[in-house]
Amino acid sequence: MFMSISTTGSAESPATDLGFLLHKHPGKVQRFTTSHGEAHVFYPEAGDEVCTAALLLDIDPIALVRKGRGNGRGRGGSPDFALSQYVNDRPYAASSLLAVALRTVFRSAMKGDCQRRPELPGQVRPLRIELPAVPANGAGEGGGPAMVARLFEPLGWRVEATAIPLDEDFPEWGESRYLRVVLASDAVRLADALQQLYVLLPVLDGAKHYWVAPDEVDKLLAAGEGWLAAHPERALIARRYLSRRWSLTRAAMERLELARLAEADDREVEEIDNAVDDRPDDENSGYETTETDGTTGIDGTTGTTGIDGTDRTTGTTEATATPAPRQPSLAEQRRTAILAALRDSGAARVADLGCGQGELIGELLKDARFTEILGVDVSARALQAANRKLRLARLPERQAARVTLAQGALTYTDARLKGYDAAVLCEVIEHLDLPRLPALEYAVFGAARPRAVVVTTPNVEYNVRWESLPAGRARHADHRFEWSRAEFAAWAGKVAAAYGYAVELRPVGPEDPEVGPPTQLALFRTDTGTPVTETRTPVSDTTTTPEGGETR
Repeated sequence: MFMSISTTGSAESPATDLGFLLHKHPGKVQRFTTSHGEAHVFYPEAGDEVCTAALLLDIDPIALVRKGRGNGRGRGGSPDFALSQYVNDRPYAASSLLAVALRTVFRSAMKGDCQRRPELPGQVRPLRIELPAVPANGAGEGGGPAMVARLFEPLGWRVEATAIPLDEDFPEWGESRYLRVVLASDAVRLADALQQLYVLLPVLDGAKHYWVAPDEVDKLLAAGEGWLAAHPERALIARRYLSRRWSLTRAAMERLELARLAEADDREVEEIDNAVDDRPDDENSGYETTETDGTTGIDGTTGTTGIDGTDRTTGTTEATATPAPRQPSLAEQRRTAILAALRDSGAARVADLGCGQGELIGELLKDARFTEILGVDVSARALQAANRKLRLARLPERQAARVTLAQGALTYTDARLKGYDAAVLCEVIEHLDLPRLPALEYAVFGAARPRAVVVTTPNVEYNVRWESLPAGRARHADHRFEWSRAEFAAWAGKVAAAYGYAVELRPVGPEDPEVGPPTQLALFRTDTGTPVTETRTPVSDTTTTPEGGETR
């Protein structure tokens, strides 16, 4: 098994700099032991103008069989296949064996490390990679030269892929499944080239010489960092790299989509995949706690009992207090208000944008008038939690068919959002940086353009009523802003005028005569001529401790 890497240079920037990048001296022949044979690195040519490094992998078929993955494995010991364990294409064709050898021999080069010449790894120089024999069996996925082009050309490579005949003396026998592949580029760094080969050689082969365990997902994403998430064939790559194990492929695709969305927003993955907090409730930062049974207050205590043991409604101690009926949490009141707004709009097909763990979707499922429900969230973990909480796999087929969960970023237009009667943005907008808010406005009100949009957000004026919330602190650590009633009304009026909606403002929760309600709601509609107004009809007349929070 053989491959070569060539580059060109000049007296000022000699091609032999390739030796520094690969950490292999051009004047030496070096040998490395791998788990299935020996790898040799040598330089057929090394000069200022042209330098070529070659990797020769000498596979030991006996060692391959002893490791448990010869070609005849799993054939039940049939004599017809016994010989294929020892006589096969593994020593000659580029496969996962070569990919593993690349990682073993050029580990530092793949990381982009070069202590002797630290400026070299970041430079782009002409590269030419030759692979004399590459299997490209499509197995119904479009193999051959076309697959090589689909995989490498989007990464900036010029591809030459020539089919090798079965026998040059008998051309009528046709072509084999093996290709001679030459890759050339003036725009790919060497470290990136090696990472791409590490992933794509097993993809072309469509088989691995070892058992594909869950940690292969991490290897794929690590090697694909910076290029795989945006690759148009990422689904094919993940599927074939992970040996078509659907559970691993699904996990990889969810993480790749999250990485793509994070890169598009110029944010870290952890910043946007924060809808599910892995910490216990008492370790959560911020003041909008995760709602479990609807009784967790802002100060971390539960039910109607205060942190000092007194009953919040009567002032008596816990030992002598008569249990009071549990009042609905703010999260529950918020969902009630949203459902009322949706019913007022006459919506049947609803998109819950920023659906989190699916609490609102669960309420929508209880009402038969909502015939189709789409839940969208940027967080793959949140969608997984929603799937579990809604028990979609256990619902009757007709019920489950009403719900679709999809990963997506709300700051980009998405064709999947078009055609719905109503969209809901429940406690979503305050998690966006203000400069990104116009992008969400256009994606929802302009591109998707449902007949109705329901938006809820905290009322910052009400924060003074939270005794345990320090002055100047937002209700949740991830909130980028919190608006007063006047600021929210101004924003709602501006959006309504810009996109042709009428808007009605409604309070949510107990309304304080001085600072208003804890949550404010805007109902945008295109099918009414109602002017911009603020209707002061409280959703709940009950006296309650504001509870609930981010989870809806």
